[in-house]
Amino acid sequence: MSRQVVRSSKFRHVFGQPAKADQCYEDVRVSQTTWDSGFCAVNPKFVALICEASGGGAFLVLPLGKTGRVDKNVPTVCGHTAPVLDIAWCPHNDNVIASGSEDCTVMVWEIPDGGLVLPMREPVVTLEGHTKRVGIIAWHPTAQNVLLSAGCDNVILVWDVGTGAAVLTLGADVHPDTIYSVDWSRDGALICTSCRDKRVRLIEPRKGTVVAEKDRPHEGTRPVRAVFVSDGKILTTGFSRMSERQVALWDTKQLEEPLSLQELDTSSGVLLPFFDPDTNIVYLCGKGDSSIRYFEITSEAPFLHYLSMFSSKESQRGMGYMPKRGLEVNKCEIARFYKLHERKCEPIAMTVPRKSDLFQEDLYPPTAGPDAALTAEEWLGGRDAGPLLISLKDGYVPSKSRELRVNRGLDTGRRKTAPEASGTPSSDVVSRLEEEVRKLQATVQELQKRLDRLEETVLAK
Repeated sequence: MSRQVVRSSKFRHVFGQPAKADQCYEDVRVSQTTWDSGFCAVNPKFVALICEASGGGAFLVLPLGKTGRVDKNVPTVCGHTAPVLDIAWCPHNDNVIASGSEDCTVMVWEIPDGGLVLPMREPVVTLEGHTKRVGIIAWHPTAQNVLLSAGCDNVILVWDVGTGAAVLTLGADVHPDTIYSVDWSRDGALICTSCRDKRVRLIEPRKGTVVAEKDRPHEGTRPVRAVFVSDGKILTTGFSRMSERQVALWDTKQLEEPLSLQELDTSSGVLLPFFDPDTNIVYLCGKGDSSIRYFEITSEAPFLHYLSMFSSKESQRGMGYMPKRGLEVNKCEIARFYKLHERKCEPIAMTVPRKSDLFQEDLYPPTAGPDAALTAEEWLGGRDAGPLLISLKDGYVPSKSRELRVNRGLDTGRRKTAPEASGTPSSDVVSRLEEEVRKLQATVQELQKRLDRLEETVLAK
């Protein structure tokens, strides 16, 4: 009689643990926009989420430790004139965040340490080049100040944020229809895109050439997502012809047949994949779902192994994913998600159960650090490099804010700069506030005089 052998994996018993109520961010008005992005971005310093705003687009930035009920008058980043669709923190500067909006612009903001004191209306850089709304933002993983944006004009632009100029353009001849997703390879040499024309493409952005493409990775008509995973493979999520949700793993050298294809369920939400290159685990979060599935990717067949699923009662409107250097290594936390409810942001920690509280080297190999491996000029010149790795053995301590260097002499007509971007009020803002204070003081004095006269009248009677 043959005995079935259970596959050995240190991640078989990973479990999700939602944060307690006092560790959540309560009373935040999450955006109602129908757009398939995560609506949330986190790093070791801040959590940012796209919120409802009247008369334009805004997103909220909160210091990570500022949990509990959020004041309804908390200042926001509110420079866009139409709803914000996507946000992304710079991997090399924890104070810099980029946003894409329905107003066809990309804006780059510098958040002061400690968070916002006043509403931030003026970005460090405004990047204008798209003719329709911008729904996808992605920073280069290893090159300094290189930012990619994709719009509903079917164009991908690669920007040098330091000069505010679009240095590469992938026009509508590459993508004839709406772009659903864009992902950088680990060294930033290639991008992987999925498109409404039912094709997944591997593109060398500096040459503008399609290296490989796969037609109809999933038979259904709903949107497909594609991300790079380890060893030159890509993972896609989509729908079957019968509208069943699927996840598939592909070898980029042989895209004819998938290495693995699994059907999950019949829900309608698009699955957002998050890949951790340190553990080779991919997490699938569906918008409108109340669960997070996770799979382990290995180098031998069947390549894609289902691990488990975290379930909760309430559905998620969006999801943020913490970089590895922001995790608590002494608690064996291998991933942390920030789940957006309708009025709340809830951290969810993914933990490997271990009895020892010592540093677990097998769970935390050297991971991508905050330093860029290349300058924008070096990458544009043809150089590639993997991320500069750091050890998490003694924990990661966020560095002091790094200044975003922008060459303001170039392209000034297409860039707005203002003192509010640094978080320090300008002299004219201070003078306006002082004038308001003087007016209030005069009003208080006048009210006090009236009160004194009223008291005299009452006493006389």
